[in-house]
Amino acid sequence: MTLVSSEREFAMQVTVLYGGPSVEREISLVSGSAVIEALRSMGHDVFPSDVAPDNLSGLDHFADVVFPVLHGRFGESGELQEILESRRIRFVGSGSRASRIGIDKLASKRVWEGAGLPTPACQLITRADYLPGSAPDRISPPCVVKAVDSGSSIDVYICKTSDEARRACSLVLAKHERALVETFIDGIELTVAILEEQALSPIRISTTREFYDFEAKYKGNYTHYDFDLGVDDAIVRKVKSLALTAHQAIGCRDLSRVDIMLDKRNNPYLLEINTIPGFTSKSLLPKAANHAGIAFGPLVDRLVRRAAARSLDAAA
Repeated sequence: MTLVSSEREFAMQVTVLYGGPSVEREISLVSGSAVIEALRSMGHDVFPSDVAPDNLSGLDHFADVVFPVLHGRFGESGELQEILESRRIRFVGSGSRASRIGIDKLASKRVWEGAGLPTPACQLITRADYLPGSAPDRISPPCVVKAVDSGSSIDVYICKTSDEARRACSLVLAKHERALVETFIDGIELTVAILEEQALSPIRISTTREFYDFEAKYKGNYTHYDFDLGVDDAIVRKVKSLALTAHQAIGCRDLSRVDIMLDKRNNPYLLEINTIPGFTSKSLLPKAANHAGIAFGPLVDRLVRRAAARSLDAAA
């Protein structure tokens, strides 16, 4: 892509942080590579850095803006954002407080419940108080058992019986300190991307697998994405409004992706929010942006320019 001279005058030095230590490292590497290539195509000077808690050397390289493209713990959970804030470095995405809440599915639900927003009933089970072989006592099957602070549908189980729920709780708690047991909502799965505090068109997700798991997201052609939700326009408007309100309630900025279920009566329920959505070829925020006429290059360009213009005194 050829840029005119006036655009080149505004090219910036951007550090892209990707990779990281979480179980979602593989996805972050792909997302980060796509962002790096796109920013370079827009004329920016990009410095890539595979960052980790014990390797922050990439932050010593001068940058007008840092673009974190890390998913999961450390990169998306507020620790990295707090480091950037303490160093007074401008960066794309939500601040440390919103990031800490957003990655924690229970904390997000509590914020939404406090704001009067609909989200499925849930029960928290911790490793410390769990009796091996016991079933959730407040949420009856069918239910969803998942890790509280893991993304990409890793360690998520749809349980139709109490035996399945017992096994799922044991599996999740073997790897995580906490498990969330949530009422299963049978209906249409949607996701709504938020860009620059505006809700983009919702996407309906349909998969041939049992649910939209890691394999369905990244590994095969199991999933169909559709901007025709098959519901009335009033429901579409309601879903977009709910997603934006959920984003604002958490305190997010710049971008996010909100996952929603519609039950059989088209009542929406908030599931979770992703403060650093994926930027892979199958990722849904870029799909929604492209549907709105914003190609991938201009999308990441807009995000770094927005971050560069932000006051360093803006709330975390």
